[in-house]
Amino acid sequence: MATDTQNVLYGLYDDEQELIKAVKEAREADLDIMDVYTPFPVHGLDPVLGLSESRLHQAGFVYGALGTMTAFGVMTWVFTRDWPIIFGGKPYFSAPSFIPITFELTVLFASIGMVVTFYIINGLGPGVTNKYIDPRVTDDKFCIAFDVSDSSDDEQNNLKSFFSNSGASEVNLKTL
Repeated sequence: MATDTQNVLYGLYDDEQELIKAVKEAREADLDIMDVYTPFPVHGLDPVLGLSESRLHQAGFVYGALGTMTAFGVMTWVFTRDWPIIFGGKPYFSAPSFIPITFELTVLFASIGMVVTFYIINGLGPGVTNKYIDPRVTDDKFCIAFDVSDSSDDEQNNLKSFFSNSGASEVNLKTL
Protein backbone atom coordinates (compact mmCIF):
# COMPACT_ATOMS: atom_id res chain seq x y z
CA MET A 1 0.00 0.00 0.00
CA ALA A 2 1.53 3.31 -1.12
CA THR A 3 1.55 6.27 1.21
CA ASP A 4 1.43 9.95 0.33
CA THR A 5 3.78 10.98 3.12
CA GLN A 6 6.71 13.21 2.46
CA ASN A 7 9.59 14.03 4.77
CA VAL A 8 10.54 17.69 4.62
CA LEU A 9 13.59 19.29 6.18
CA TYR A 10 13.11 23.01 6.51
CA GLY A 11 14.91 25.99 7.94
CA LEU A 12 13.29 29.14 9.28
CA TYR A 13 14.77 32.57 8.71
CA ASP A 14 13.92 35.83 10.47
CA ASP A 15 14.55 38.22 7.57
CA GLU A 16 13.83 38.21 3.84
CA GLN A 17 17.35 39.35 3.00
CA GLU A 18 18.79 36.34 4.84
CA LEU A 19 16.34 34.15 2.92
CA ILE A 20 17.38 35.52 -0.48
CA LYS A 21 21.05 35.10 0.43
CA ALA A 22 20.40 31.50 1.55
CA VAL A 23 18.48 30.69 -1.64
CA LYS A 24 21.40 32.03 -3.71
CA GLU A 25 23.80 29.85 -1.73
CA ALA A 26 21.57 26.79 -2.16
CA ARG A 27 21.31 27.35 -5.91
CA GLU A 28 25.09 27.78 -6.19
CA ALA A 29 25.56 24.52 -4.26
CA ASP A 30 23.07 22.76 -6.62
CA LEU A 31 20.73 21.88 -3.79
CA ASP A 32 17.24 20.84 -4.92
CA ILE A 33 14.90 23.29 -3.17
CA MET A 34 11.41 21.87 -2.80
CA ASP A 35 9.78 25.22 -2.02
CA VAL A 36 10.25 28.56 -0.32
CA TYR A 37 7.52 29.94 1.94
CA THR A 38 7.15 33.59 2.95
CA PRO A 39 4.48 35.51 4.88
CA PHE A 40 4.34 38.19 2.16
CA PRO A 41 5.65 38.58 -1.41
CA VAL A 42 9.42 39.02 -1.42
CA HIS A 43 10.60 41.13 -4.34
CA GLY A 44 13.46 39.58 -6.24
CA LEU A 45 12.87 36.04 -4.97
CA ASP A 46 11.46 34.63 -8.23
CA PRO A 47 14.58 35.30 -10.33
CA VAL A 48 16.82 33.98 -7.56
CA LEU A 49 14.78 30.75 -7.51
CA GLY A 50 14.94 30.56 -11.29
CA LEU A 51 11.17 30.83 -11.72
CA SER A 52 9.74 32.15 -14.96
CA GLU A 53 7.17 34.92 -15.12
CA SER A 54 3.55 33.91 -14.58
CA ARG A 55 1.37 33.58 -17.66
CA LEU A 56 -1.77 34.60 -15.79
CA HIS A 57 -1.82 37.95 -17.61
CA GLN A 58 -2.04 36.09 -20.92
CA ALA A 59 -5.06 34.18 -19.65
CA GLY A 60 -6.55 37.52 -18.52
CA PHE A 61 -6.16 38.89 -22.04
CA VAL A 62 -7.91 35.84 -23.52
CA TYR A 63 -10.77 36.11 -21.01
CA GLY A 64 -11.09 39.84 -21.67
CA ALA A 65 -11.15 39.29 -25.44
CA LEU A 66 -13.84 36.66 -24.94
CA GLY A 67 -15.87 39.16 -22.91
CA THR A 68 -15.44 41.81 -25.60
CA MET A 69 -16.54 39.47 -28.36
CA THR A 70 -19.48 38.20 -26.31
CA ALA A 71 -20.75 41.69 -25.50
CA PHE A 72 -20.27 43.06 -28.97
CA GLY A 73 -21.69 39.96 -30.63
CA VAL A 74 -24.80 39.73 -28.45
CA MET A 75 -25.59 43.43 -28.78
CA THR A 76 -25.08 43.29 -32.54
CA TRP A 77 -27.42 40.31 -32.81
CA VAL A 78 -30.05 41.83 -30.50
CA PHE A 79 -30.12 45.26 -32.14
CA THR A 80 -29.86 44.15 -35.79
CA ARG A 81 -31.66 40.78 -35.95
CA ASP A 82 -33.70 39.97 -32.85
CA TRP A 83 -35.20 43.33 -31.84
CA PRO A 84 -34.31 46.06 -34.34
CA ILE A 85 -35.69 49.33 -32.97
CA ILE A 86 -34.50 52.79 -33.92
CA PHE A 87 -33.75 54.80 -30.75
CA GLY A 88 -33.58 58.56 -31.25
CA GLY A 89 -32.68 58.29 -34.90
CA LYS A 90 -29.68 55.98 -34.34
CA PRO A 91 -29.19 53.17 -36.84
CA TYR A 92 -29.73 49.53 -35.89
CA PHE A 93 -25.99 48.95 -35.63
CA SER A 94 -24.56 51.77 -33.49
CA ALA A 95 -21.12 50.68 -32.29
CA PRO A 96 -20.42 53.75 -30.08
CA SER A 97 -23.46 52.95 -27.95
CA PHE A 98 -22.10 49.40 -27.41
CA ILE A 99 -18.86 50.61 -25.82
CA PRO A 100 -19.96 50.89 -22.13
CA ILE A 101 -21.46 47.40 -21.97
CA THR A 102 -18.57 45.96 -23.98
CA PHE A 103 -16.09 47.49 -21.53
CA GLU A 104 -17.99 46.15 -18.50
CA LEU A 105 -18.21 42.61 -19.87
CA THR A 106 -14.52 42.70 -20.82
CA VAL A 107 -13.58 43.54 -17.23
CA LEU A 108 -16.07 41.03 -15.79
CA PHE A 109 -14.89 38.11 -17.95
CA ALA A 110 -11.20 38.93 -17.35
CA SER A 111 -11.55 39.24 -13.58
CA ILE A 112 -13.69 36.16 -13.03
CA GLY A 113 -11.61 34.10 -15.46
CA MET A 114 -8.34 35.07 -13.81
CA VAL A 115 -9.64 34.31 -10.31
CA VAL A 116 -10.94 30.90 -11.35
CA THR A 117 -7.69 30.12 -13.21
CA PHE A 118 -5.60 31.21 -10.20
CA TYR A 119 -7.62 29.02 -7.84
CA ILE A 120 -7.44 25.97 -10.10
CA ILE A 121 -3.70 26.28 -10.75
CA ASN A 122 -2.88 26.74 -7.05
CA GLY A 123 -5.24 24.04 -5.78
CA LEU A 124 -7.33 26.48 -3.78
CA GLY A 125 -11.06 26.67 -3.29
CA PRO A 126 -13.86 25.72 -0.97
CA GLY A 127 -13.32 22.54 1.01
CA VAL A 128 -9.60 22.29 0.24
CA THR A 129 -7.33 21.70 3.22
CA ASN A 130 -3.72 22.41 2.38
CA LYS A 131 -0.80 20.97 4.30
CA TYR A 132 1.48 23.52 5.89
CA ILE A 133 5.02 23.23 7.08
CA ASP A 134 5.00 25.60 10.02
CA PRO A 135 2.24 27.98 11.15
CA ARG A 136 4.79 30.75 11.79
CA VAL A 137 5.45 30.99 8.03
CA THR A 138 2.10 32.76 7.66
CA ASP A 139 3.05 35.24 10.36
CA ASP A 140 6.69 36.33 10.54
CA LYS A 141 9.09 33.56 9.45
CA PHE A 142 10.65 32.73 6.08
CA CYS A 143 11.28 29.13 5.12
CA ILE A 144 13.33 27.05 2.71
CA ALA A 145 12.17 23.45 2.43
CA PHE A 146 13.91 20.37 1.05
CA ASP A 147 12.27 17.03 0.31
CA VAL A 148 14.34 14.42 2.16
CA SER A 149 12.02 11.43 1.67
CA ASP A 150 14.63 9.52 -0.35
CA SER A 151 17.73 11.11 1.17
CA SER A 152 20.42 9.39 3.18
CA ASP A 153 21.52 10.52 6.62
CA ASP A 154 24.66 12.11 5.12
CA GLU A 155 22.57 14.18 2.72
CA GLN A 156 20.31 15.31 5.56
CA ASN A 157 23.34 16.26 7.65
CA ASN A 158 24.71 18.27 4.70
CA LEU A 159 21.40 20.13 4.46
CA LYS A 160 21.41 20.78 8.22
CA SER A 161 24.93 22.20 7.99
CA PHE A 162 23.79 24.34 5.03
CA PHE A 163 21.02 25.77 7.21
CA SER A 164 23.37 26.50 10.10
CA ASN A 165 25.91 28.15 7.77
CA SER A 166 23.27 30.25 5.99
CA GLY A 167 21.82 31.78 9.14
CA ALA A 168 18.66 29.75 9.73
CA SER A 169 17.26 30.45 13.19
CA GLU A 170 15.68 27.00 13.40
CA VAL A 171 15.87 23.67 11.50
CA ASN A 172 13.11 21.07 11.68
CA LEU A 173 12.06 17.81 10.06
CA LYS A 174 8.37 17.26 9.37
CA THR A 175 6.35 14.52 7.76
CA LEU A 176 3.57 15.85 5.55
